[in-house]
Order: sequence, then C-alpha cells, then structure tokens
Amino acid sequence: MVETAQPQPITIGGQEFIWGRRTYIMGVVNVTSDSFSGDGLAYDVAAAVNQAVRMCRDGADMIDVGGESTRPGFQPVPADEEIHRTVPVIERLLGEVDVPVSIDTYKAEVARAALNAGACLVNDVHGFRREPEVAAVAAEFDVPAVAMHNQRGREFHDVIGDITAGLVESLCIARERGLPDERVIVDPGFNFGWTEEQALEMLRRLGELRMLGRPLLVGTSRKSTIGVVLGLPVEDRLEGTAATVALAIANGADIVRVHDVKEMSRVARMADAVVRGWTKSEART
Repeated sequence: MVETAQPQPITIGGQEFIWGRRTYIMGVVNVTSDSFSGDGLAYDVAAAVNQAVRMCRDGADMIDVGGESTRPGFQPVPADEEIHRTVPVIERLLGEVDVPVSIDTYKAEVARAALNAGACLVNDVHGFRREPEVAAVAAEFDVPAVAMHNQRGREFHDVIGDITAGLVESLCIARERGLPDERVIVDPGFNFGWTEEQALEMLRRLGELRMLGRPLLVGTSRKSTIGVVLGLPVEDRLEGTAATVALAIANGADIVRVHDVKEMSRVARMADAVVRGWTKSEART
C-alpha cells in the first residue's frame, strides 16, 4: 500500500476519531423486515436497542441504524415508514449507549428526522447522488457523512476508476451543499453493483483510494461475494467476513462496518497489531 498522509481527525457525536491510530468498528442494526443478512428487527425497538448495547459491549465504536434494506431487488420504503422504524430506536439508544449513532439512509427527509432525534452521522449508500439534499441536511446539522459509491445501474469501465470518479462526484455535491471534504468519509461500495471478481479486485486495490485523502469505510460483512467464493449461506460467512476485514485493514480501511462485532473487533485488533504496530503495553486481558 502506498503511504499517504492521514486525513485530519473527525469529531462525531463529541468523540474524536483519529485516523491511522486504529481501525474503528461500526455495528449494523437493521430495523427492517427483509435484511439480506437475516438480522432485520422490523418494529422491535427493544430488540434493536439490546442488540446495539451488546455491540457496544463487544467493541463497537459507533452504531449504524437502517430502516430500509439495500439488498439486490429490495422493496423501497416510503420516507415516513423509514422514519417510523428508525427514530424510536435512535431516541432510545441515546440513553443506552455512549458511542455515536449513525442513520443509514439516502433520503433527506429521513436524515433530518434522525438527526433531530439525536443521530450524529449520516451514511448514504448513494453518496448524495440520489438526493443531494442529504449533504445539505448534514451540513445544516454540522455532522459528518459517509458517501458510498453505488455502481448499480452504471456503466463499467474500471473498478478503482469508477469508484474514484463516483466518490469525486459525491465530494463535489457535498461541497456545493455546504459540507466540506473534511466532514466526509468515503465507502467504495463492496457488492453494490459489482460482480464477484470486481468486488475482490476492489479489496485487492483498496489502497489506491487513499489518494482521495478521506477516511475509508468498508462494509464486506456477510456479503454475497463471500457466499459465492466459499459456497456458504449468509448465516455461515463469519470466517469469510473475517478474511475480508483483515485484508481491508491491511489495504487502508479506517472503519469496518460489521454485523458480528465481537469477532470482527478481535480481527481488527490483530490486524492493527500487524499493520499499525503494537507494543506489550497495549495488550488486553
């Protein structure tokens, strides 16, 4: 991986995230009925909150709450329904966890409702290209945002070239709406419109995206590429996820978005010890 200067720290929910020191863990809480990973909790607020609390205990540095599945062939959810699913969870979480809470949405209306409820990060799987006002809402609330490149429905030229072009466009949209580059985290969009071969190439060449100068979030957890490579169903992809998380960290990931927080937190700590250096004083019992 080519060495590049680390992006400046970003404060999220009052906590400073210093890139390059270690890999941060984002725990996934799906309040949907059709999550690809089988963990959708629909309208069970208590179950969603309990899951988030357990994730924090297991090592999550932030929690990402989503109310609409983004699996291939997903059924779109109206904004008011998405709000109905996510806002009660976010409100409850504020009194239960001490880590930042993110809203996973590409709709400005949902982002606004979630931020009003106490979320402090917006995670947009369309990188502001579906609804540019998402970036404006993040700027209005003075919170950071994740811009993901989504390749679905787009013409393919080159894996890293297409991702780079898409994320540059997302950064331009953000600036135009008042959200500076320094407040944006980027995500290459593993399995969002790629073949299995292209998704693997993305991981292999991930370090090339450091040229964007932004922190990298990578979400490979339980994804279909792992299932195809290993010939395993979604509930049996823990080891495959661990391999992709370790390789993502080796190639420059700053945040990994995962379902299995306890296990992937351990994978990240071990990978960080190799990639970022380790001393005996950092050992945990």
